[in-house]
Amino acid sequence: MQIESTLVNELQIGNRLNVAIEHNRRGEFGLLLAMLSVDARDMAQFQFDNDVESTQKLRNKFSVPQPQLLVDDISVHPDTTDNATVFQQHGAKQFHLQQALTPEALVIRGSQPDSMIEVLNNCDYLTKNKAINAYQQHTPLEDMNFLDQLSTQRKISETISHQFA
Repeated sequence: MQIESTLVNELQIGNRLNVAIEHNRRGEFGLLLAMLSVDARDMAQFQFDNDVESTQKLRNKFSVPQPQLLVDDISVHPDTTDNATVFQQHGAKQFHLQQALTPEALVIRGSQPDSMIEVLNNCDYLTKNKAINAYQQHTPLEDMNFLDQLSTQRKISETISHQFA
């Protein structure tokens, strides 16, 4: 018996299991069962939407919402989920329902890492603003190509040499 392709689930066998039982061919029946995958995720009832990954398939099949984010960055996702207004307007039961349907992140923060935020919270207002502005600013020289930087430096050095000559 030559196998054309590997067997994964019972749909690939077709009617051959039934024929083996009907004609009392125990060896063929045992061979066909042994060739099937032992992984339950390979069974036919779990084979749907092959273009979607397996966890997403199961979420769609059982109508499970997306997992709750632990940390959400508002500089990357400005439209974060906020269920606080639901709690204020409708109470705790509606809040729990909304949290189950669209969970919000446990921590919502900006673009700075936790350690930097902790340090900035211990600084005075002026130092905090200077650090945030210095953290967010960058010079146009960083964005320039190396040859452009060299030509800019050459022009600056020529300007300085003409002023002192």
